[in-house]
Amino acid sequence: MKMKLKAILLFLLMFSALSFAQNKSKGDNFFFEYAYKEAIKEYNKEQVKKSLTSQQFLNLADSYLKTGNYTKAAELYERQYEKDTTLGTPYINKLLLSVSKTKDRAEFQNYTSKFSSFFSKELIDNSEFNFEILENNTAKNQDFLIFNCYLNSPQADFSPAFYKDELLFTSGRTKVKGKIYAPSGESYLDIYAGKIQADGDVTVPKVFKKVANSNYHKATPYFSEALNGIIYMLSNADGDDLLFDKNGKNTLAIGLVTEKGSFEYLLRDLSTSFYYPYYDAATSKLYFAANFEGGFGGTDIYYVHTNNGQIMSAPINLGPKINSSGNEIAPYILEGSLFFSSDIFYGLGGMDMYTSNMSEDGFSTPVNLGKGINSSYDDFGFIIKKDAADGSYLGYFSSNREGGKGNDDIYGFKVAEKPGLKTIVIKGIVVNPANDKGIEEASITLFDENGNILKQSISGVDGDYQFEIPFRKEYAVKAFKKGHGRFYQEFLQEQGAKAVTQNLKIGLPFIQDVVEEKESKTVIKLQKFYFSKGKSTITPAIAAELDKVAAVVVNFPEIQLKVESHTNSRGSGASNLSLSQDRASAVRKYLLSKGVSSENVVEYIGYGENLVINQCKNGVYCLEFLHNQNDRTLITVLNYDELN
Repeated sequence: MKMKLKAILLFLLMFSALSFAQNKSKGDNFFFEYAYKEAIKEYNKEQVKKSLTSQQFLNLADSYLKTGNYTKAAELYERQYEKDTTLGTPYINKLLLSVSKTKDRAEFQNYTSKFSSFFSKELIDNSEFNFEILENNTAKNQDFLIFNCYLNSPQADFSPAFYKDELLFTSGRTKVKGKIYAPSGESYLDIYAGKIQADGDVTVPKVFKKVANSNYHKATPYFSEALNGIIYMLSNADGDDLLFDKNGKNTLAIGLVTEKGSFEYLLRDLSTSFYYPYYDAATSKLYFAANFEGGFGGTDIYYVHTNNGQIMSAPINLGPKINSSGNEIAPYILEGSLFFSSDIFYGLGGMDMYTSNMSEDGFSTPVNLGKGINSSYDDFGFIIKKDAADGSYLGYFSSNREGGKGNDDIYGFKVAEKPGLKTIVIKGIVVNPANDKGIEEASITLFDENGNILKQSISGVDGDYQFEIPFRKEYAVKAFKKGHGRFYQEFLQEQGAKAVTQNLKIGLPFIQDVVEEKESKTVIKLQKFYFSKGKSTITPAIAAELDKVAAVVVNFPEIQLKVESHTNSRGSGASNLSLSQDRASAVRKYLLSKGVSSENVVEYIGYGENLVINQCKNGVYCLEFLHNQNDRTLITVLNYDELN
């Protein structure tokens, strides 16, 4: 066999099946036993004699990555990428993970542009969000009380699970009897149980007898009270005989054993392995990790609908908000939050633990749980529950960080609040208020209380947009599109509020919807209004129309207006000229009182009777309605071409 333990449970890249080929390379032998320093020495010796295979070259890069030599790892990954631009996205992820450890954020973002074809919009959003909170310590690391559990052995111990008053977990610890799994030099994985003590630590564990005995792997348990049984991962076998597909692969299945001892396979495919089951009783969904073709990277998290545990649908991918170009495993749900682990490049180490809020609309941006509970090593298999005694939370996870007792160890933790960063989601649609149709390619910007840009985005085909930012008390939203108005609104949140979702419909009027052509000029579209005879007083009816002008200026702050007032020909020319100027001045004064800037009303002119629009000049008899045509005020747009 040439598959290592970690490859099954963490990285799951190329080695997702067992085979019976023999290793002839000492470098390979050390690599599959995770003796990475020794693997580096042997691979370097071997490539002096002959070239390494592409896979061995990537193994060498992986070894440098695992030993913290990020510069050398990045160099080798990039050399392989130059030879093979079709390199799988999991290795691109490792390349970026290596580079991210050696460059600052600006350099790294510039560097990643060459790999943009590997990125989804969601991945870019997720990376920017998590880089921000990790660099600026926005997460305000929670005070985790973390302890190494007594149950740990020199071998791999991982994947904790709650079972009544006990803790289940997976271990490769040596048994008195039993086969040895060659790649790790440890026993085949088995499930153990120890009793949880008052302080959260766990007593000396024993093999968990409720899971049927097997000569092969049994691992990653989850106890479902609703199904009254244990869901776990196991080797595909028929009694004592492993089962292989036509390519000689043996894979891992997911099965259910009830408290009464009956067993059935839930997910089984001789060519596909399934990992880390979790059953959500509230939705009857069975979550798991798998490396199906057509995923987003390495191992993705999926779910299937069930009827009391019986599979009722094809696997459904959780989508690009959760799954990435890296590997995602170990789903766990508590109080509307999904916890999982990923080795995506914007984390702290190899594999980090994340959380995302779940809603009918999908998932919020996954948030790194932060330094302390995450380390520069592999941290995964997060579980948590509320402690009934004091309302705090008790949980466990696995890590191969320094200071442990063996390979992977199980750590316990206590924390006052449910882990995760409080965020604000601002989402909605940009529309034209005239017809309520969505506007695409509008620019939307989020600002902090000091006017600094937090996020920028472009609306989609239907005008939709969405942002997510770490919680802040004050922020503002601004939107704009050429030929349309502008939008600006400030928001103030209560400090004690939980995660906030701000549904915001943004109206951007189209400039052509608020103007019209009159007298060969572009003017603000208004209902015609009249001043009282011989007066320049702004009546309520006139004010109602001028308020529309003020609203246009709010939406088009760069607009330049000219107020033109005209009278009919009745009366003297001098008095009409003076009256029209008074009316133009009154209109300007009212607009200024409504917050319109003098930089917007750049001209205000009374023309008197000089520009009548019909034959009703001095000495010509006209009906009243014809004289009224000449009595008018226009608000002309001087810079229409610039706005449009």
